[in-house]
Amino acid sequence: MTVQDLAPLTDPTNPTLPREMGGIDKIFQALKVDSKVGLHSDEAIADSIGHSDHQKFAARSKAFGLNILPAARSATFFELVMKAYDDRTLILLSIAAVASLGGSIYEDYGPHHDPDEPRMGWIEGAAILAAVSAVVFTNATNNYQKERQFRKLNAKKDDRQVKLLRDGREQEINVKEVQVGDIMLIEPGDLLAVDGIVLESHNITCDESSATGESDVLMKKDPENKCYVISGSKVLDGSGCMLVTAVGPNSFFGKTMMAMREATPDETPLQLKLDLLAETIAKFGMTAAVAMLVTLVVKYFVQATLSDGPFPSGADIFSSLIKILIQAITIIVVAVPEGLPMAATLALAYATTQMLKDNNLVRDLSACETMGNTTTVCSNKTGTLTQNKMTVVEGNLSLLPFASADGAKTWKSEARPEIFDLVVEGIAVNSFAFEDKDEKGNLAFIGSKTESALLGFIKSLGASYSNIRADVKVTRMYPFSSFKKTMSCIVKSPQGKEPYRLYVKGASEIVMHNCTHYIDSEGQTKTLDDYARAKFDHIISQYADKALLTVALSYRDVSSSEYKKYNDEETPDAKMICLGIVGIQDPLRPGVVDSVHEFAKAGVTVRMITGDNIQTARAIAKNAGILTTGGLSMTGPEFRSLSKEDQTEAVKRLQVLARSSPTDKTIVVRRLQELGEVVAATGEGPALKMADFGFSMGITGTEVAKEASAIVLMDDNFSSILKSFMWGRAINDSVRKFLQFQLTVNITAVVLSFISAIASDDNQSVPSAVQLLWVNLIMDTLAALALATEPPSADVLKRHPTSKTAPLINFNMWKMIIGQAIFQIILNLTLLRYGAKLFHLESPDGTMTPEHLLTLHTMIFNTFVFLQVFNELNCRRIDDTLNVFKNLHHNKIFIFVQVVVVVGQVMIIQFGGLAFKTTPLSGHQWLLTVLIGSLSLPVGLFLRLLPAKLEAIIPHIAEEHQPLVSPARMRWEGVVNRQNSFFDAIHKQKTRRSNTEDATKSLWRRMHHD
Repeated sequence: MTVQDLAPLTDPTNPTLPREMGGIDKIFQALKVDSKVGLHSDEAIADSIGHSDHQKFAARSKAFGLNILPAARSATFFELVMKAYDDRTLILLSIAAVASLGGSIYEDYGPHHDPDEPRMGWIEGAAILAAVSAVVFTNATNNYQKERQFRKLNAKKDDRQVKLLRDGREQEINVKEVQVGDIMLIEPGDLLAVDGIVLESHNITCDESSATGESDVLMKKDPENKCYVISGSKVLDGSGCMLVTAVGPNSFFGKTMMAMREATPDETPLQLKLDLLAETIAKFGMTAAVAMLVTLVVKYFVQATLSDGPFPSGADIFSSLIKILIQAITIIVVAVPEGLPMAATLALAYATTQMLKDNNLVRDLSACETMGNTTTVCSNKTGTLTQNKMTVVEGNLSLLPFASADGAKTWKSEARPEIFDLVVEGIAVNSFAFEDKDEKGNLAFIGSKTESALLGFIKSLGASYSNIRADVKVTRMYPFSSFKKTMSCIVKSPQGKEPYRLYVKGASEIVMHNCTHYIDSEGQTKTLDDYARAKFDHIISQYADKALLTVALSYRDVSSSEYKKYNDEETPDAKMICLGIVGIQDPLRPGVVDSVHEFAKAGVTVRMITGDNIQTARAIAKNAGILTTGGLSMTGPEFRSLSKEDQTEAVKRLQVLARSSPTDKTIVVRRLQELGEVVAATGEGPALKMADFGFSMGITGTEVAKEASAIVLMDDNFSSILKSFMWGRAINDSVRKFLQFQLTVNITAVVLSFISAIASDDNQSVPSAVQLLWVNLIMDTLAALALATEPPSADVLKRHPTSKTAPLINFNMWKMIIGQAIFQIILNLTLLRYGAKLFHLESPDGTMTPEHLLTLHTMIFNTFVFLQVFNELNCRRIDDTLNVFKNLHHNKIFIFVQVVVVVGQVMIIQFGGLAFKTTPLSGHQWLLTVLIGSLSLPVGLFLRLLPAKLEAIIPHIAEEHQPLVSPARMRWEGVVNRQNSFFDAIHKQKTRRSNTEDATKSLWRRMHHD
């Protein structure tokens, strides 16, 4: 059988039933697989014919392919270079530089050249081309590195485990190792990566909308009717197994993904916002450049007309106009902040790579920007707040209690043998968990942690779940559902009173509600009257107060006539017999309490939404620091029954929601969003998609949840959410830092170039065109690299989230931008006007030689660059913190970039004279210019000391998001309510005493009357 033979099986346009291919048994035979055993791991050895190094399943992989999509073609470095060069201003600058180069070469080697003068005219044009090349290659290198980082993330994102039947036992293997012919196990929440035929189904429901585009949810039943499962489908409910018929590029999803390879990723909201800002700034730069071009051209011709000498020749006019054009185009290059979007991209690329080290796998880049402004976290409990290492520590089965592992063994010896068998069989068969080797090679239970705890419990009692499953025939399975909170199965019971037996386990209150009888310590079935029910309620309450998860076990025998009435949609769970209650311990993760405290300090409210009963949920929430004085805790049904207005009021103080369903969690998220909250949600269900961004569990989470989430917690740890939150704030801060730095340089460079060019005799600006290109490289690419890669510090948790309406550039930033720009412009113009006297470069008669003029311009250029170097330190802080050096040693990239800039500046000044129009400076001149440049630091200190708000001049816009109910108010309300409850209790007691006294007096009066 070939790939082409199997293709029609899962083609939605051409369905072919297995019976048309000779039946499912013939397909098994053709694929050389045993339906009861699955593939054999030693298949390769049989095919290798003596080759010991033969790859596993080599012949099968060659025939049907691997479950890996071929790597998408990535852009070559040359293509990235061409993309970086595809910029109008760079192309215009290159054309002008080539024109300048051509004119200069003509002048140097033409008939009019003075033999005594050196042929150096070509240097300026060549230097501009070299500077353009540096900008282009630096951008291309950054893009190349960024693409490599994102490829690594995508490879990690696609790496996961699936469950198969191989060698006659259930195993977990990597999804990339699945072969055609494998028998794959299906569970709720699976995201199927292969095509296949359903072999066994217990109410399997698949959502194929993401794969086919159809909104209908299809029910998969058996190999004879609607038996196909296509890759990309999400298993919503049910369980079973399937025969894999297509993998990798031959599967339905694989073909779709191959066809979508050309799609380009969308830009994130922050990138779009920065693109718009960059375009606006570029228009101002373009206006300044055009004004400068027109002014300088007019000035040139006016000067040429009014001068006493002869009118310039055509070659001289051409050369001068080219220089003016280069000057104007350079202004555009400097003014256009192409580094803004690049800073956001770099910040995202760096953060996502570093977040992976913190066990956060980012699936949606836009989430990185949003998560820093989270105002509330709706967290599930199991595995996130707790360790998900569940063990049965207490129990009361057949009214015989035990409180330890040794106590459980004592229970076994005291319990009736038939009751012990009932408990063990119910736990073993009513479960999907199984034992296999974990990543470290140790035997461990794979699957639901609750089921694993129960299997571990019966294993400690000497029972073998695998032997029981082999001996007992399961006829129907009803998998655990977050809506039902129970799991059920029906087995054949040859030794029972009836031919079938139903086992039900799940949330203790729900199972107990469906019980009408119970088993006592003598093994007798008794009616569950009010007294007995109160006793079980007390047991559940005791366990819940100890923060234990309570699970009830029940069963009943089912007749043949009753069995025939059952269907796959409705779970039969009425008139059950209670076997008992077990308490499962799942301790809090280390660091959870500290993380909750840090979230509170950062103005973020943590809410716990769990399926546990209300007492267990309260106990755990109090231990974690989530449930505080004045906080509200309630159950999902209670919350659901409220009106919309009451839900909105309740959710403001809601801290714990117990016995909740996915619907309840969705309502909570919606109500919070309606109140303007930015919501993060963890766990499962549609709330992940509805929330502003969702966190799924990398270890215990379903594939559907991972697909719906923006970030996958690789370690399932709540503390990792705090780390991602810190990185989110760091990304937003990085972009704002760079924005503050670049706008300062933009304003300073454009104004200084404009004024100095108009004021000069030769229409040349200070700094020159080539010098400005170096400044552009500093403030765009290198500054983006330095400021966009700063790791988050603990300081980001000392402020509340930024409001949705807060501007991108706040008052503190404008204060620094405008203040520094004014200072730098005044300083540079002062040096330009009075620098010759200050630096002692003037002759006694007040004139300057060309050498001294070049020295002055070099010193001004050096001062300008070091003003930016020290101002970049200022821009590390966008608040009013005075210490700009704080945590500097943690950002090695920033230090490295600053060293590169300083070394580059030294090389340009000392050795780049011809190209950059500079001259070597003395040690004294170096010290002087660096000291003047360092004045950016005290000016920054002065600006930070200015008031943060100037209400009389600028209306203040609230930047920080305020909580729905402040912690102080919540505590006060909690104390008041507690006092009210106390006084109400006293009042009731007095009323009751008064009523008793009145009744006594009345009785005495009646007796006396009689």
